Amino acid sequence: MNPSKGIIGLRNGIIHLAVLLLGAVFFAGAFPNPLAEKGLPFLAWIAYIPVFWVIRRTHIGSSFVWGAAYGYGAYSLFNFWLSAFHPVAGLAVGIVYLGYFALLFPLLKLAVMLFPRRGYILQWLFWMGFEYLRTKGFLGYAYGITGYSQWEVIPIIQIADTFGVWGVSALAVFPSAWLAGAFQDGFRGENLKKFFLRERVSASAWLAALTGALIYGFTAQIDYAQAPTRRLALIQHNTDPWLGGMLEYRNNYEILKRLSNEALQKEPKPDMVVWSETAFVPRIYWHIHYRGDPDSYILVKDLMEYLSVQDVPFVIGNDDARKEPAKNPNPKEEFRVDYNGVMLFEGGNLVEQYRKLHLVPFTEHFPYKKQLPKVYEELKKRDDIHLWEQGDSATVFESAGVRFSTPICFEDTFGDLSRAFVRNGAELLVNLTNDAWSKSLPAQMQHLSMSVFRAVENRRSMVRSTASGQTCGIDPNGKIIAMAKPFTETQLTVEVPIVAPKSRYTEYGDFFPILCIAVGGILLIFGIISGILHTKRKEP
Repeated sequence: MNPSKGIIGLRNGIIHLAVLLLGAVFFAGAFPNPLAEKGLPFLAWIAYIPVFWVIRRTHIGSSFVWGAAYGYGAYSLFNFWLSAFHPVAGLAVGIVYLGYFALLFPLLKLAVMLFPRRGYILQWLFWMGFEYLRTKGFLGYAYGITGYSQWEVIPIIQIADTFGVWGVSALAVFPSAWLAGAFQDGFRGENLKKFFLRERVSASAWLAALTGALIYGFTAQIDYAQAPTRRLALIQHNTDPWLGGMLEYRNNYEILKRLSNEALQKEPKPDMVVWSETAFVPRIYWHIHYRGDPDSYILVKDLMEYLSVQDVPFVIGNDDARKEPAKNPNPKEEFRVDYNGVMLFEGGNLVEQYRKLHLVPFTEHFPYKKQLPKVYEELKKRDDIHLWEQGDSATVFESAGVRFSTPICFEDTFGDLSRAFVRNGAELLVNLTNDAWSKSLPAQMQHLSMSVFRAVENRRSMVRSTASGQTCGIDPNGKIIAMAKPFTETQLTVEVPIVAPKSRYTEYGDFFPILCIAVGGILLIFGIISGILHTKRKEP
């Protein structure tokens, strides 16, 4: 082996690793983080230049290694707060994205191999398809979608009412792919000028799209000054309701009741009171009907007596447990099936309930009980894991003169789910969340940034009632009307407009990333066939 080649290879490896680390820092920094609680959105527009640059400089055989390094590093920095839940959780997400990017990088490399001059266009299409596909299936996870970094740039996010968050991602990702192509042959002015002149059409198209998005963003915002409104009291009790035993559950209930009474004493009086995800822990329906535990029944009875004298509806997050032998035939478990639910009470009567449709993998749902029984049993043993059954209906409640739906916790990170609620008739989105376990403001801000898009996509107001933050009201333009101070015991009464226009996103859904996947797939096939034919023509 030539020693000089070994030294050059080592030097290049160190450079590539350092550049990818810079890219990981840019990626994590674009979103809410410990140094900038709202994130630095401008970083998203250049965050992937290091990624695409390294891909262009490496062989396809080694690209999966660099993809693995980037995926693990980027998501370990970005989702650092997952380790507060359990060290294995942060490790697991890092490993998942290690695998994802190990598969994505060779595909991105193939794009520039098949299309040496304009492979950046195919890379851009592949990246959009990747962002969309990784939100699907059992491991579906929407954190880190590029467009979410722009959540406070109100004019730019208005296009989400047509393209969803994917349209914003498309605008932000393209400059990285394009500029990495410009830098492929170095940073000399002559090379850059040559590339800029050659690829000015695509750059002009992107600039026109950005300009159009901004013009639309300034002109399309809804004027709801004359719209009807509803006042909602959002209760933030600042505890993780699942910690502790019956004494803690009782103390938590007293906090919820006290804060609710404070809100109800205000003038004008709120139209509705909302408690966060599983804010009240003893299973209300179960203990009313089966009374298996006297202490739990007494606490549920106290709650029902309190609700019976209220003249406004209460929306409460609770573990909705029922006896369902068909789903749980084990008599030792009393045939009990648990759902992460939301219950609507009027005058102490349970009017209707919603059961969470999209459960968090491993911590709330594990559908592979038969295939991986040992893993399932280990999950069941953990006190901080609650395995729930999935619901089957995008419920729309009707109370206090408004039709509303209640995505639970990270359900509001998926655009297609909120869209389903709105298509079913929801005029208002009411998110109930418990992020208290993270003990992290960046984690809560990252979650909030995604909720903003659900309001814009469907042109509906959204309110968030959370255990510890970010409890707030969001108008149909994505502006935060009011927000409670995080990590405090408080209540926020917010008045939100009730408007119900039909947006193009609500009508057509995620057509844009699907189109990107289709076009990218066609170009990939075309490139492969062209490459094969070209090789055959060169053969003697």
